[in-house]
Amino acid sequence: MPTDIDWLSRFLGIVTVAGRLEIRCAYGAPWRIAQEASLPGEMPYHVLARGTARLNAPDGSVIALQAGDIVLFPHGSEHVFVDGSGMPPAPTRERETLNVLLSENEGQGERVDMLCGRFTIAAPHDRWLRSYLPSTLVVHAGRDAGSGSAALHLANLIELMRSESVNERLGGYAMLNALSAALFALVLRVASDAEAPPPGLLALAAHSRLAPAITAMLADPARAWTIPELAALCSMSRATFMRHFQDGLGRSASDFLQDIRMSMAANALKNPAQSTEAVAEAVGYQSVSAFRRVFAQWAGVTPGAWRRQYRADAAA
Repeated sequence: MPTDIDWLSRFLGIVTVAGRLEIRCAYGAPWRIAQEASLPGEMPYHVLARGTARLNAPDGSVIALQAGDIVLFPHGSEHVFVDGSGMPPAPTRERETLNVLLSENEGQGERVDMLCGRFTIAAPHDRWLRSYLPSTLVVHAGRDAGSGSAALHLANLIELMRSESVNERLGGYAMLNALSAALFALVLRVASDAEAPPPGLLALAAHSRLAPAITAMLADPARAWTIPELAALCSMSRATFMRHFQDGLGRSASDFLQDIRMSMAANALKNPAQSTEAVAEAVGYQSVSAFRRVFAQWAGVTPGAWRRQYRADAAA
Protein backbone atom coordinates (compact mmCIF):
# COMPACT_ATOMS: atom_id res chain seq x y z
CA MET A 1 0.00 0.00 0.00
CA PRO A 2 1.42 3.48 -0.86
CA THR A 3 2.86 5.44 2.05
CA ASP A 4 0.83 8.60 1.39
CA ILE A 5 -2.59 6.97 1.50
CA ASP A 6 -5.39 8.51 3.60
CA TRP A 7 -6.69 7.10 6.89
CA LEU A 8 -10.08 6.04 5.52
CA SER A 9 -8.54 4.01 2.71
CA ARG A 10 -6.25 2.31 5.21
CA PHE A 11 -9.16 1.59 7.52
CA LEU A 12 -11.20 0.05 4.69
CA GLY A 13 -8.16 -1.94 3.65
CA ILE A 14 -8.11 -3.59 7.08
CA VAL A 15 -11.85 -4.00 7.58
CA THR A 16 -13.44 -5.46 4.45
CA VAL A 17 -17.09 -4.52 4.03
CA ALA A 18 -19.52 -6.26 1.66
CA GLY A 19 -22.86 -4.79 0.70
CA ARG A 20 -26.15 -6.12 -0.60
CA LEU A 21 -29.28 -4.28 -1.71
CA GLU A 22 -32.22 -6.44 -0.61
CA ILE A 23 -35.47 -4.63 -1.21
CA ARG A 24 -36.90 -1.53 -2.85
CA CYS A 25 -39.93 -0.03 -1.10
CA ALA A 26 -42.20 1.97 -3.42
CA TYR A 27 -45.06 3.19 -1.21
CA GLY A 28 -47.79 5.78 -1.08
CA ALA A 29 -48.76 7.15 2.33
CA PRO A 30 -49.67 5.80 4.80
CA TRP A 31 -46.82 3.31 5.14
CA ARG A 32 -44.49 1.83 7.76
CA ILE A 33 -41.15 -0.02 7.55
CA ALA A 34 -40.03 -1.89 10.68
CA GLN A 35 -36.83 -3.89 11.02
CA GLU A 36 -35.81 -6.13 13.89
CA ALA A 37 -32.33 -6.18 15.40
CA SER A 38 -29.74 -7.66 13.04
CA LEU A 39 -27.22 -10.39 13.63
CA PRO A 40 -23.68 -9.43 14.78
CA GLY A 41 -21.63 -8.10 11.90
CA GLU A 42 -24.69 -6.96 9.93
CA MET A 43 -25.34 -3.26 9.41
CA PRO A 44 -28.72 -2.37 7.84
CA TYR A 45 -28.83 0.64 5.56
CA HIS A 46 -31.68 2.62 4.00
CA VAL A 47 -31.43 5.09 1.12
CA LEU A 48 -34.30 7.53 0.68
CA ALA A 49 -34.27 8.04 -3.08
CA ARG A 50 -37.62 9.86 -3.35
CA GLY A 51 -40.05 11.50 -0.93
CA THR A 52 -39.84 12.15 2.82
CA ALA A 53 -39.89 9.94 5.91
CA ARG A 54 -39.58 9.94 9.69
CA LEU A 55 -37.18 7.66 11.51
CA ASN A 56 -38.04 6.43 14.99
CA ALA A 57 -34.41 5.94 16.03
CA PRO A 58 -33.20 3.34 18.55
CA ASP A 59 -32.45 6.08 21.10
CA GLY A 60 -36.08 7.26 21.06
CA SER A 61 -35.50 10.34 18.92
CA VAL A 62 -37.49 11.13 15.77
CA ILE A 63 -35.47 12.21 12.73
CA ALA A 64 -37.05 13.88 9.69
CA LEU A 65 -35.60 12.60 6.41
CA GLN A 66 -35.87 13.74 2.83
CA ALA A 67 -34.73 12.56 -0.60
CA GLY A 68 -31.00 11.87 -0.69
CA ASP A 69 -30.67 10.96 2.99
CA ILE A 70 -28.96 7.71 3.95
CA VAL A 71 -29.31 5.98 7.32
CA LEU A 72 -26.96 3.28 8.63
CA PHE A 73 -27.36 1.24 11.82
CA PRO A 74 -23.80 0.12 12.68
CA HIS A 75 -24.93 -1.68 15.85
CA GLY A 76 -27.73 -3.51 14.02
CA SER A 77 -30.41 -1.92 16.23
CA GLU A 78 -34.12 -2.39 15.55
CA HIS A 79 -35.74 0.66 13.96
CA VAL A 80 -38.91 1.98 12.34
CA PHE A 81 -39.58 4.34 9.42
CA VAL A 82 -43.02 5.92 8.96
CA ASP A 83 -44.61 8.45 6.61
CA GLY A 84 -45.61 10.74 9.47
CA SER A 85 -49.37 10.81 8.85
CA GLY A 86 -50.15 8.80 11.97
CA MET A 87 -52.53 6.62 9.95
CA PRO A 88 -52.39 2.79 9.95
CA PRO A 89 -50.14 1.63 7.09
CA ALA A 90 -51.70 0.39 3.87
CA PRO A 91 -51.27 -3.34 3.07
CA THR A 92 -48.14 -4.22 1.14
CA ARG A 93 -47.37 -6.79 -1.54
CA GLU A 94 -44.01 -8.07 -2.69
CA ARG A 95 -42.76 -9.43 -5.97
CA GLU A 96 -39.42 -10.56 -7.26
CA THR A 97 -37.81 -8.53 -10.02
CA LEU A 98 -34.65 -9.43 -11.88
CA ASN A 99 -32.31 -7.64 -9.46
CA VAL A 100 -34.18 -6.82 -6.25
CA LEU A 101 -37.31 -7.63 -4.25
CA LEU A 102 -39.94 -4.94 -4.84
CA SER A 103 -42.40 -4.06 -2.07
CA GLU A 104 -45.43 -1.94 -2.97
CA ASN A 105 -48.63 -0.85 -1.25
CA GLU A 106 -52.02 0.62 -2.07
CA GLY A 107 -51.46 3.97 -0.38
CA GLN A 108 -52.58 6.97 -2.42
CA GLY A 109 -50.72 9.67 -0.46
CA GLU A 110 -47.24 11.11 -0.90
CA ARG A 111 -44.93 8.65 -2.64
CA VAL A 112 -41.70 7.35 -1.16
CA ASP A 113 -38.96 5.32 -2.86
CA MET A 114 -36.55 3.68 -0.40
CA LEU A 115 -33.70 1.25 -1.07
CA CYS A 116 -33.01 -1.10 1.84
CA GLY A 117 -30.05 -3.41 2.26
CA ARG A 118 -27.25 -4.36 4.61
CA PHE A 119 -23.50 -4.23 4.92
CA THR A 120 -21.69 -7.20 6.43
CA ILE A 121 -18.38 -7.30 8.26
CA ALA A 122 -17.14 -10.72 9.32
CA ALA A 123 -15.83 -11.45 12.81
CA PRO A 124 -13.61 -10.38 14.42
CA HIS A 125 -13.72 -7.07 12.51
CA ASP A 126 -17.37 -6.53 13.37
CA ARG A 127 -16.20 -5.12 16.71
CA TRP A 128 -15.28 -1.91 14.82
CA LEU A 129 -19.00 -1.29 14.27
CA ARG A 130 -19.82 -1.43 17.97
CA SER A 131 -16.69 0.30 19.25
CA TYR A 132 -16.06 3.10 16.79
CA LEU A 133 -19.30 4.03 15.01
CA PRO A 134 -22.53 5.48 16.47
CA SER A 135 -25.66 3.32 16.74
CA THR A 136 -27.38 5.47 14.10
CA LEU A 137 -25.51 7.26 11.31
CA VAL A 138 -27.41 9.71 9.09
CA VAL A 139 -25.92 11.59 6.15
CA HIS A 140 -27.69 14.14 3.98
CA ALA A 141 -26.38 13.69 0.45
CA GLY A 142 -29.28 15.50 -1.20
CA ARG A 143 -29.11 18.60 1.01
CA ASP A 144 -25.34 19.06 0.91
CA ALA A 145 -24.65 18.07 -2.71
CA GLY A 146 -22.64 21.11 -3.77
CA SER A 147 -20.63 21.10 -6.98
CA GLY A 148 -17.66 18.75 -6.70
CA SER A 149 -18.50 17.74 -3.12
CA ALA A 150 -18.41 14.23 -1.71
CA ALA A 151 -22.14 14.59 -1.05
CA LEU A 152 -22.72 15.19 -4.77
CA HIS A 153 -20.86 12.00 -5.61
CA LEU A 154 -22.99 10.19 -3.06
CA ALA A 155 -26.19 11.66 -4.52
CA ASN A 156 -25.11 10.47 -7.98
CA LEU A 157 -24.40 6.99 -6.59
CA ILE A 158 -27.87 6.87 -5.04
CA GLU A 159 -29.46 7.74 -8.36
CA LEU A 160 -27.43 5.04 -10.10
CA MET A 161 -28.51 2.47 -7.51
CA ARG A 162 -32.14 3.46 -7.94
CA SER A 163 -31.85 3.22 -11.70
CA GLU A 164 -30.31 -0.25 -11.48
CA SER A 165 -33.03 -1.39 -9.09
CA VAL A 166 -35.82 -0.10 -11.36
CA ASN A 167 -34.48 -1.17 -14.76
CA GLU A 168 -33.90 -4.89 -15.17
CA ARG A 169 -30.56 -4.70 -16.93
CA LEU A 170 -28.08 -7.50 -17.47
CA GLY A 171 -25.64 -7.74 -14.55
CA GLY A 172 -27.80 -5.50 -12.39
CA TYR A 173 -27.70 -7.76 -9.32
CA ALA A 174 -23.88 -7.81 -9.27
CA MET A 175 -23.80 -4.09 -9.99
CA LEU A 176 -26.09 -3.29 -7.07
CA ASN A 177 -23.96 -5.29 -4.65
CA ALA A 178 -20.79 -3.58 -5.88
CA LEU A 179 -22.45 -0.16 -5.59
CA SER A 180 -23.56 -1.04 -2.05
CA ALA A 181 -19.94 -1.59 -1.02
CA ALA A 182 -18.98 1.75 -2.57
CA LEU A 183 -21.91 3.34 -0.74
CA PHE A 184 -20.33 2.47 2.62
CA ALA A 185 -17.05 4.20 1.78
CA LEU A 186 -18.81 7.30 0.43
CA VAL A 187 -21.11 7.53 3.46
CA LEU A 188 -18.10 7.54 5.79
CA ARG A 189 -16.38 10.16 3.62
CA VAL A 190 -19.41 12.47 3.66
CA ALA A 191 -19.97 11.94 7.38
CA SER A 192 -16.35 12.75 8.24
CA ASP A 193 -16.53 15.90 6.08
CA ALA A 194 -19.67 17.15 7.86
CA GLU A 195 -19.55 20.32 9.92
CA ALA A 196 -20.35 18.21 13.00
CA PRO A 197 -19.11 14.65 12.31
CA PRO A 198 -20.87 11.85 14.22
CA PRO A 199 -19.24 10.75 17.49
CA GLY A 200 -16.54 8.10 17.46
CA LEU A 201 -13.87 7.43 14.87
CA LEU A 202 -15.28 9.85 12.27
CA ALA A 203 -15.30 12.80 14.67
CA LEU A 204 -11.84 11.93 15.96
CA ALA A 205 -10.33 11.64 12.48
CA ALA A 206 -11.92 14.97 11.52
CA HIS A 207 -10.34 16.65 14.56
CA SER A 208 -7.58 18.74 13.01
CA ARG A 209 -5.20 18.24 15.94
CA LEU A 210 -5.88 14.54 16.61
CA ALA A 211 -5.97 13.39 12.97
CA PRO A 212 -2.16 13.02 12.73
CA ALA A 213 -2.18 10.35 15.45
CA ILE A 214 -5.00 8.39 13.75
CA THR A 215 -3.16 8.55 10.42
CA ALA A 216 0.18 7.55 11.94
CA MET A 217 -1.18 4.49 13.76
CA LEU A 218 -3.04 3.26 10.68
CA ALA A 219 -0.02 3.90 8.44
CA ASP A 220 2.55 2.14 10.65
CA PRO A 221 0.81 -0.01 13.27
CA ALA A 222 3.89 -2.22 13.81
CA ARG A 223 5.86 0.70 15.18
CA ALA A 224 6.26 0.78 18.95
CA TRP A 225 4.30 4.00 19.33
CA THR A 226 4.42 5.72 22.71
CA ILE A 227 1.86 8.18 24.02
CA PRO A 228 4.45 11.01 24.11
CA GLU A 229 5.28 10.37 20.43
CA LEU A 230 1.64 10.44 19.39
CA ALA A 231 1.02 13.53 21.51
CA ALA A 232 3.97 15.27 19.86
CA LEU A 233 2.48 14.55 16.40
CA CYS A 234 -0.63 16.37 17.56
CA SER A 235 1.30 19.23 19.20
CA MET A 236 -0.23 18.38 22.57
CA SER A 237 1.02 17.46 25.98
CA ARG A 238 0.74 13.81 26.96
CA ALA A 239 -2.12 14.47 29.39
CA THR A 240 -4.06 16.68 26.94
CA PHE A 241 -3.68 14.15 24.13
CA MET A 242 -4.87 11.26 26.30
CA ARG A 243 -7.87 13.25 27.53
CA HIS A 244 -8.97 14.42 24.06
CA PHE A 245 -8.50 10.97 22.53
CA GLN A 246 -10.45 9.22 25.27
CA ASP A 247 -13.22 11.84 25.24
CA GLY A 248 -13.53 11.71 21.44
CA LEU A 249 -13.40 7.96 20.92
CA GLY A 250 -14.43 6.51 24.25
CA ARG A 251 -11.29 4.38 24.10
CA SER A 252 -7.59 5.03 24.62
CA ALA A 253 -5.00 5.42 21.88
CA SER A 254 -3.43 2.16 23.08
CA ASP A 255 -6.77 0.36 22.66
CA PHE A 256 -7.13 1.81 19.17
CA LEU A 257 -3.62 0.71 18.17
CA GLN A 258 -4.23 -2.77 19.52
CA ASP A 259 -7.47 -3.07 17.53
CA ILE A 260 -5.62 -2.10 14.35
CA ARG A 261 -2.85 -4.60 15.02
CA MET A 262 -5.15 -7.48 15.88
CA SER A 263 -7.42 -6.79 12.89
CA MET A 264 -4.40 -6.90 10.60
CA ALA A 265 -3.18 -10.08 12.31
CA ALA A 266 -6.57 -11.75 11.82
CA ASN A 267 -6.34 -10.98 8.11
CA ALA A 268 -2.76 -12.25 7.84
CA LEU A 269 -3.54 -15.49 9.68
CA LYS A 270 -5.90 -16.45 6.87
CA ASN A 271 -2.84 -16.97 4.67
CA PRO A 272 -1.49 -20.50 5.29
CA ALA A 273 1.94 -19.40 4.04
CA GLN A 274 2.26 -16.91 6.92
CA SER A 275 3.57 -18.42 10.14
CA THR A 276 2.30 -17.14 13.48
CA GLU A 277 5.81 -15.85 14.19
CA ALA A 278 5.83 -13.85 10.95
CA VAL A 279 2.38 -12.42 11.66
CA ALA A 280 3.38 -11.43 15.19
CA GLU A 281 6.44 -9.57 13.91
CA ALA A 282 4.48 -7.89 11.12
CA VAL A 283 2.10 -6.29 13.63
CA GLY A 284 4.78 -5.17 16.07
CA TYR A 285 5.33 -8.08 18.47
CA GLN A 286 8.83 -9.42 19.04
CA SER A 287 7.49 -12.02 21.47
CA VAL A 288 5.25 -14.67 19.89
CA SER A 289 3.90 -15.69 23.29
CA ALA A 290 2.88 -12.09 24.00
CA PHE A 291 1.17 -11.90 20.61
CA ARG A 292 -0.71 -15.15 21.21
CA ARG A 293 -1.88 -13.90 24.61
CA VAL A 294 -3.11 -10.53 23.30
CA PHE A 295 -4.78 -12.05 20.24
CA ALA A 296 -6.60 -14.63 22.36
CA GLN A 297 -7.87 -11.90 24.68
CA TRP A 298 -8.95 -9.79 21.70
CA ALA A 299 -10.52 -12.43 19.45
CA GLY A 300 -11.63 -14.95 22.07
CA VAL A 301 -9.60 -17.72 20.41
CA THR A 302 -5.88 -18.40 19.89
CA PRO A 303 -4.21 -17.52 16.56
CA GLY A 304 -4.10 -21.23 15.69
CA ALA A 305 -7.77 -21.74 16.48
CA TRP A 306 -8.67 -18.63 14.46
CA ARG A 307 -6.70 -19.97 11.49
CA ARG A 308 -8.43 -23.36 11.69
CA GLN A 309 -11.84 -21.76 12.09
CA TYR A 310 -11.30 -19.62 9.00
CA ARG A 311 -10.25 -22.63 6.93
CA ALA A 312 -13.31 -24.58 8.07
CA ASP A 313 -15.62 -21.67 7.24
CA ALA A 314 -13.98 -21.19 3.83
CA ALA A 315 -14.33 -24.90 3.06
CA ALA A 316 -17.99 -24.84 4.09
